[in-house]
Amino acid sequence: MESWNSVIELERNWATENNGFPLANQEVERYLQVTPTESQLRQAERPFYAFLHFGMNTATGREWGSGKETAADFTIESVDCTQWISAVKASGAAGIILTCKHHDGFCLWNTAYTDFSVMYSPYGKDIVKQVSTACKEAGLSFGVYLSPWDMHEKTYGTPAYNDYFCNQLTELLTGYGEIFEVWFDGAKGENAREFTYDWNRYYALIRRLQPGANIAVCGPDLRWVGNEAGKTRAAEFSVVPESLTRAETIQKHSQHREEEGEAMKELTSSDEDLGSRSVLEKAEKLCWYPAEVDVSIRKGWFYHEEEDSTVKSAEELFSIYLNSVGNNCCLLLNVPPDKHGKICEKDEAVLSELGEKIKAITRTPVLEEAPGKLSASEPALFFSFEKAHTLRYCVLEEEIRESQRVEAFDLYLKTPEGKIKKAYSGTVIGGKKIITLSEQAIEVTLVVRQSRSAPIFKKIGFYR
Repeated sequence: MESWNSVIELERNWATENNGFPLANQEVERYLQVTPTESQLRQAERPFYAFLHFGMNTATGREWGSGKETAADFTIESVDCTQWISAVKASGAAGIILTCKHHDGFCLWNTAYTDFSVMYSPYGKDIVKQVSTACKEAGLSFGVYLSPWDMHEKTYGTPAYNDYFCNQLTELLTGYGEIFEVWFDGAKGENAREFTYDWNRYYALIRRLQPGANIAVCGPDLRWVGNEAGKTRAAEFSVVPESLTRAETIQKHSQHREEEGEAMKELTSSDEDLGSRSVLEKAEKLCWYPAEVDVSIRKGWFYHEEEDSTVKSAEELFSIYLNSVGNNCCLLLNVPPDKHGKICEKDEAVLSELGEKIKAITRTPVLEEAPGKLSASEPALFFSFEKAHTLRYCVLEEEIRESQRVEAFDLYLKTPEGKIKKAYSGTVIGGKKIITLSEQAIEVTLVVRQSRSAPIFKKIGFYR
């Protein structure tokens, strides 16, 4: 029988060597002062939700419109929002963000500020109202996407457009119940008129009318992960330089052409390290700014029948889930309804299968504990089971109300035969870390090698 200490080097832990980094000093204390807001905490507890790209592009078969369409070009005759919500809920998603207005400027609600809206189309009904009502009835959160770039609106490119945009934003924030997220992107065509959006005005309006809403991507609450392929970093920090909150609002960093959307599926951010100590020590201001992973279930963001063969499998989506929600990120999965106003049967079936896979993670617990704050006298966590189990998942959660602390850890298993092996070596944990396992174990040891002050665990669970 092997001894734990001879294999795991227990004396090398956060309370002793801490991998050569200070455990507590003025700089570490500066990091620990950065914690999530109440709305960010709520989102961390429900980190998987869906994007619904639907609008003029659905009717015309495009990804980016031209702005020259008319309301009559929205030829969709029926919209089954109840089916949308049912399909999304089956996936395990906790909410929906609807593209209320995309770059073409066509509005899916009863706006008082333009006739380029669904109310002047043959359909003639407020789709935002239908979706928000269906979400409320199903217990899902509702969020809005409103494109700052508007190809159709004549005031775009003038100071008057900021008034127009705020008027429409006000309609969405006051007429459709509680909003959990407002999603802004920085896309702007290379031939678009030069114009600087009044972001601070937009943010202030949201804070006043929907103080519980998170503002994503071009906003201060959730950052873009850096690609649209579902990829994340090995270490996704939530405590990062405050300058990152403005990164996507700078036009040179935004999407300028429709074709660039495809390229984003292959590229990762140029900065792999966003929150290590070497990065933070150079930043004057820090903020809590967790990553959101946006990815589409199929090739395009809007529905195109010819792309039915590109629908990702449940296995692919589950892998993205584990690598995003299971890697201290939020996951925003796009599911576009089709020209018949429904989510395609193929997409619907995959969503249902994904939901079953997600539920299976924690369906059969072997052991769940809430360890709280570790002490220097007990630098590692030891878990024993009454009998050997084939473990499938380990789920770790830090108490992020006390900031993000763990920077490196190792997980060891002891088999029924007494063999000890390292099952996983990781970096950050944050809100949630899901580790996949596949071996029998009768004991488990978690050693935190590096931390910013004493680690604090909200929950640790092992599941078969």
